[in-house]
Amino acid sequence: MHGGNTAIISDYTKGSPLGNLLRFSIPFMISSALQIVYAVVDMIVVGKIVGHDGLVGVSVSSQIITMMSLACTGLSSGGQIYISQLLGSGRRDRLNLVLGSFFTLKLLLGVVISVGVILFARPMLTLLNTPVESLGHAEIYMRINSLGLFFTFGYGMFAAAMRGLGDSRHPLAFIILSSMMNLVLDIWFVKYLGWGVAGAAWATVISQFTKFVVSWIYLYVLREHLGFDFKLRSWRIDGSVAWGIMKLGIPLAIRYGMIHFSMLFVHARVNSLGVDYAAAFGVGLRCDSTVSTISAGILTGAAGIIGQNYGARKFNRIRSTVTYAWLISAVMYAVYTVFLVLFPKQMFGCFVSEPRVLALAPVFVSAILWQFPALVLTRGTTALIHGIGNIWLAFIFAMLDAFLLRILLSWLFGGVLFQGTPEHELYGYILGYGLASYGMALPGLFYYLFCPWHKRKLVTE
Repeated sequence: MHGGNTAIISDYTKGSPLGNLLRFSIPFMISSALQIVYAVVDMIVVGKIVGHDGLVGVSVSSQIITMMSLACTGLSSGGQIYISQLLGSGRRDRLNLVLGSFFTLKLLLGVVISVGVILFARPMLTLLNTPVESLGHAEIYMRINSLGLFFTFGYGMFAAAMRGLGDSRHPLAFIILSSMMNLVLDIWFVKYLGWGVAGAAWATVISQFTKFVVSWIYLYVLREHLGFDFKLRSWRIDGSVAWGIMKLGIPLAIRYGMIHFSMLFVHARVNSLGVDYAAAFGVGLRCDSTVSTISAGILTGAAGIIGQNYGARKFNRIRSTVTYAWLISAVMYAVYTVFLVLFPKQMFGCFVSEPRVLALAPVFVSAILWQFPALVLTRGTTALIHGIGNIWLAFIFAMLDAFLLRILLSWLFGGVLFQGTPEHELYGYILGYGLASYGMALPGLFYYLFCPWHKRKLVTE
């Protein structure tokens, strides 16, 4: 469909698989990089101006906010898969009903989670062994940021709808706007107005609100080409559509939540070592999440393309998409590894100046490198599993990753095998954290190579 020169719906069942993947995924990769800017800018500004006590507060509370946001990500991914397969099977006449149900579900969930985080901020931070020096900073940052969760959910459903329709350019434009706003407001609020951690949180909330409003204005202006009319009667939940989206979205939300819960377990163990180790772990994860989140843009783009091609039953194009997702991700991680090995202290130095924290940078790097081959594999295989709608398999793999491996291995290496000095324990916790990724990578590879995934029904059937 077209409105003037503006294409809202794209067809990825034709053309070059590599070209389609690059065109669709690169905006997601840039968007993912800019979304990291929210937390990264907060940590850099707070770490340099408030100090590493404030940095730890931002790092720990960001982990909880991220876990809450993953409920949004799960439901968004479910909606994206549903919409992609709907288009691939040629059923565009149902778009208004599907989008209305999806949007209404997401807004209701956003309200519930925002209120929950406000009410239970302190207990959650206490469970994570947040250092006493950082607890006040963490609570302020978390309570204020919880106000922005509703806008995160609202924007998330816009971005998911656009991904399902094959449009990755407009979500990128709105993220660029909000990221630049966040950067300016962060420096203004924290440095010049002296608001400290609270200033960083308000900068994030205002930026999220702006992104939410602008994206919805865009949708309304182009509603005829989108396929959703915005009439009051369309803002309702259709039972069959909601059930289809929830069958996909709820397992994904739990999946993301379980993986992140296991990350919080490791975070709590590292926090017990002291504020310097907590700061090093938080900064290391933020550096690592940069390439991880950017490469996840390949997964997101590939899943959308696979969804359309699965709806059209074009299996060779799906296999090509998986292969190219692996190759692109491998190149990204190879480049990142070179920088991480050669300049660990310089990368950590972007966030914090404490010599004791910088000295721990090589410890983090030497342990986390073991994770990278597994992450490359998952970019292709998880895109396949999501795109074809086999969400319960993704759920099982996440259980294996989170509970049977990530918690177990981090405890085994950090709490038993490397017990001794805090530096050795830090290495052990990070090593166990990284090796757990093979619990999802290797079974996913086996499923892709040897199981009849092409025989599954469409989720819209």
